Amino acid sequence: MDTIWFYIVLGFNHVTDLEGLDHFYFITALALPYSFRKFPKLIWWVTLFTIGHTLSLIGNYYLKLPVSSYWIELFIPVTIAFGCIPLLLQKKLDEGFFASVLTLVFGGIHGLGFGRYFSLVVDQFSPRLSLLSFAFGVEFAQIGIVFLIIFLNYIIAKNFQALKYWRLGMGILIFILALVMIVERF
Repeated sequence: MDTIWFYIVLGFNHVTDLEGLDHFYFITALALPYSFRKFPKLIWWVTLFTIGHTLSLIGNYYLKLPVSSYWIELFIPVTIAFGCIPLLLQKKLDEGFFASVLTLVFGGIHGLGFGRYFSLVVDQFSPRLSLLSFAFGVEFAQIGIVFLIIFLNYIIAKNFQALKYWRLGMGILIFILALVMIVERF
């Protein structure tokens, strides 16, 4: 039980760590255009992101995928910037197959960025349990972020009638932060 809890907490902290806010920025940008009515769709996308993230961790752990950390670290903020486009254009993400595949792929890219470190801390006696527990921690944190963002959307829409400006302002802020991350990685 200690192993399970350790990896759930590690996954949760991976998403909420102030030193690495890439998950937070991406999930925030993903959730901002939506309200509570779209909560099931957002949970689906978050789960796809987690699946992509977990698949890349599995690939890195079992197959030792030969990926360039330089390119992965560069592509992570690119995915965040790309996720801001609907906010900047004041449009919602296409809710079809493309959005689902894109979220899955972006999760994979983010997972590759964490893969080397995770390979160092995985429990060698129960790697599958470690990976699954970590994925649950990631998922719980991301669902918490989605809930927080759509709750803030609700509060801002209800009390300030400034939802459009909130979403645009947050989109601009996250986009700028992603651009800073891109420039720092060059």
